Amino acid sequence: MEKLDDKMKGIILHGGHGTRLRPLTHTGPKQLLPIANKPMSEYCIESLKDAGITEIAIVIGGIGSNKVKEYYNSGEKLGVSISYIEQNEPKGIAHAISLCKNFIGNEKFVVFLGDNIMTESIKELSKNFIESSSDAFLLLCEVDNPQQFGVAEINDGKIIKIVEKPKNPASNLAVTGIYFLTPDIFDILQTLHPSWRNELEIVDALQILINNNKEINFKIISEFWKDTGTPKDVINANTTLLEKIVSSSNNNELYDCNITGNVSIGNGTKISTDTKIIGPVLIGNNCIIDQHSTIGPNTTIGNDCKLQQCEIVNSIIMSNCSIQINKKITNSIISTNSNISKNYEKSDESTFLLGEGTNLAL
Repeated sequence: MEKLDDKMKGIILHGGHGTRLRPLTHTGPKQLLPIANKPMSEYCIESLKDAGITEIAIVIGGIGSNKVKEYYNSGEKLGVSISYIEQNEPKGIAHAISLCKNFIGNEKFVVFLGDNIMTESIKELSKNFIESSSDAFLLLCEVDNPQQFGVAEINDGKIIKIVEKPKNPASNLAVTGIYFLTPDIFDILQTLHPSWRNELEIVDALQILINNNKEINFKIISEFWKDTGTPKDVINANTTLLEKIVSSSNNNELYDCNITGNVSIGNGTKISTDTKIIGPVLIGNNCIIDQHSTIGPNTTIGNDCKLQQCEIVNSIIMSNCSIQINKKITNSIISTNSNISKNYEKSDESTFLLGEGTNLAL
């Protein structure tokens, strides 16, 4: 093999239907759903940039793929350079990676599934992979439900087998959606056949590397990692990232409201005297929160929201929402431009999963 370039590129997979997150994904890709007021795929970009990887390809396809281009554009605002590669239909992770062959050229690269959230830095891992002779490097994570993931079987410090969603897992070590690879993988991807899911599976390509006695190294990560495939996963990731926020409030009208814990409040937000904010809470710009509302803990509020008389706990409220009900809202995700209003007084607890533009009168 010819000598590889001494740098890396990044790939973020931004396709898929997000069926387990419907109705949130009826109008756009799941990777743009905000966690702690930031699209989940933006965390992937930040992780790559932190590792010095600024040339990034985003593979798009499916509903609302144009929204990805509109949001990230050239990547300049984030300090990276983004290219877009179209995947016309969801044929699997391996197929999506194969579309990036020309973009990668003769460089090692790292692939992020755009709906994976990880708090551990990949800076040192990237440096070590560039300097190593390894053909692949995988991040593994102990999980309680290995049947839902690709699972690695380890023997004598080596990965000997990887099985996708096994009925009887050989371990609880899930293969996370972060793969360090070399351009040699593209030759293997060309030989794959569709699985029972009619997809080209990345685990099949990795197993071929193993069978050919190629060098595959791994690390079992100890920090937070989450495949945000379900509403519960999204809310759990939101709660974890909120633990890291720092209290701040600039250019706001707070009117001596009751604030406890770490709370970050965006510019232009108004919070009335009779309102309680219980951190950790992240509130965006130009919001109005009043009339005996209680927000938090573990809650994010997007920009331009108006909240009245409600209690919101352990939830994600996206931008430009209006909620005016005397209810406790818990473990909920409410999408952009949604409106919840009341026709009569009733105080109890509700859980909502509302898609973009929902209007709900209770």
